[in-house]
Amino acid sequence: MTVEEELPTLQPRAARSWHFKRIVPLLIRPRATLARLVEEDRPSWRAPILLLLLATVAHALLTGSINAAARAGGEVVLPPNSEFWTPEQQAQFLQAATATNNPTFNYVLPALGAVLGVLLMWLVVSWLLHLVLTLLGGRGTSQGAINVVAWASLPFVVRAVVQSVAMLLTDSGVAGGGLSGFAPGGEGSLNVFLASVLGQIDLYFIWHVILVYLGARLSSRLPRGKTWLAVLIVFAVVMAMRALPDVVLARFGDLTIIQPFL
Repeated sequence: MTVEEELPTLQPRAARSWHFKRIVPLLIRPRATLARLVEEDRPSWRAPILLLLLATVAHALLTGSINAAARAGGEVVLPPNSEFWTPEQQAQFLQAATATNNPTFNYVLPALGAVLGVLLMWLVVSWLLHLVLTLLGGRGTSQGAINVVAWASLPFVVRAVVQSVAMLLTDSGVAGGGLSGFAPGGEGSLNVFLASVLGQIDLYFIWHVILVYLGARLSSRLPRGKTWLAVLIVFAVVMAMRALPDVVLARFGDLTIIQPFL
């Protein structure tokens, strides 16, 4: 067989490996789509991760553009959980925000942080999920966990798109974060920790957790109770890890070396 005869069969396989056609079915019929992905047990994470990277980077750049315009006009938007800062910390943030109003801090660093955040959280959640499921007696593979978490992240793509459209229409950032408004008021590390954890919870996050559960149960073949236990353990650990930087910044935010990077 000649090389020319082989190419027509190889090219469709390469195109199918991205699985873009499964994006919409995953959102509409998640159980059936995840079942097919788990059954194949081969790398299928490229399409969802690529979309998530593009959506989060676009969101970060749009947010940077809005913040740059606001700072140029003398308006600075305080970050989430800033209500737990002392007046001195808020004043130092406003001063640092004015001093760092340049493309590096408005676009480059936020975009880089978005990329690293997506990749890091995807790999951490995948690794923890596979570990906990295995400890509970699951028979899934690490490749299956990586695929499941990647496809279960599509709700975050929807969230980034919705928020980006809202920012374009209103020319302002998205205020508030998740359920952070239900956190107890006042200063203190515990209040900051609770506000950060609750701020991670919204409809898209709950959607993501449900998809992870569906994929984890299909791949591990564990009963419902053990699968939910594994998923809840994983996300409790991950949410706590994501909340720790906010606690550290709230306690040591008066250090000038930290302020420009808030």
